[in-house]
Amino acid sequence: MKLPIHSRLFISCCILVLFLLHTATAQTQSYKKIHNKAIVVDTHNDALSTLIGNGYSFDQHLDGKTHSDVYRMKKGGIDVQIFSIFCGGEQKDPYNFANREIDTLYATVARNPNNMMIVKTPDQLQQAVAGKKLAAMMGVEGGHMIENSLDKLDSLFNRGVRYMTLTWNNSNPWATSAMEETYDTLLHQPKGLSSFGKQVVHRMNALGMLVDLSHVGEKTFWDAINTTTKPVIVSHSCVYNLCPAFRNLKDDQIKAIGKNGGVIHLNFYSGFLDGNYHKKSDAFTQRHKAETDSLLAVMKESYLVEEYMFKKYAAETNEIRAPFNLLFDHLDYIVKLIGVDHVGLGSDFDGIESPPQQLDDVTKFPLITKELLRRGYSKQDVYKILGGNFIRIFEANSL
Repeated sequence: MKLPIHSRLFISCCILVLFLLHTATAQTQSYKKIHNKAIVVDTHNDALSTLIGNGYSFDQHLDGKTHSDVYRMKKGGIDVQIFSIFCGGEQKDPYNFANREIDTLYATVARNPNNMMIVKTPDQLQQAVAGKKLAAMMGVEGGHMIENSLDKLDSLFNRGVRYMTLTWNNSNPWATSAMEETYDTLLHQPKGLSSFGKQVVHRMNALGMLVDLSHVGEKTFWDAINTTTKPVIVSHSCVYNLCPAFRNLKDDQIKAIGKNGGVIHLNFYSGFLDGNYHKKSDAFTQRHKAETDSLLAVMKESYLVEEYMFKKYAAETNEIRAPFNLLFDHLDYIVKLIGVDHVGLGSDFDGIESPPQQLDDVTKFPLITKELLRRGYSKQDVYKILGGNFIRIFEANSL
């Protein structure tokens, strides 16, 4: 018996809906499976300084307070986290402060031996991953923390530091920063690396400590690229041509990193992804000028005020965050310029007040895998981007 046309249409619609649901479920399982199989590496997270500043512990449940904690790291599928050892240029004893942050990480790992492991070598990284423990690594963000001493550089390496950002926003006596080179606040200091700065790079190469070129000025960048004998890392930066922020990378710099064999790890900060972000952010600040000014009167660092205000007015500031797709536009740009072997992820979580839409905290890392696959990257390419590229240069620097 032939069914009436409306019955046949109804059955056809049901079949189509079931097919679409099955396809969506299969795709969801597929990207989650790939994400879980990958070794996911985030080369920059500022949790340590955020935790110390707020009196939190990384092994607390900190939902709504921070971007990360050990439990959410696991949920986000992060296998290797490089924790930033950071203080600003105003810190009077930066080397001791660096060691305090290192002590904090060691104490956290000691309390959580089943969930975390200090990693200093590529073999230990693989051991941690095999044991389903978070591989906890460290990177010093700012060469001022060695206090002009190669002995202190050696000491930080011996404690487990595996990269050093040659400068933060502040210059030091042997290297000039992107901020100070751009805004011409160096006074009489020549731009670039001094002879001692080149000794620092050579010493890092000899130790097996990766040279990190995020935050450095252009002259420092070129001096370092021409000095290093090992592949460099850019731990948390983006593309200048897509967002002309003072410390994003220009095309000739990106090409030089590709030639060097290095890897650029993309920063999630809205202000380094979206060229319109600061205009929107400034409008927000103007709307809350009186409150912002009163906070600036008692807080030394403007970025701390920004973090506080963005959390307080979360519903408002959510609207000015960078669109999710912009992160991948930066990634695509680098891949087209120098290839998929030279890009990775360096979130800057807990060091930024405004991540892109959807990337609310570390639990959202699987969405990156989903979008990479949607954009046509192969499974093997995704493995490289998520962590394989970093592991390659970690191994190259450890030889």
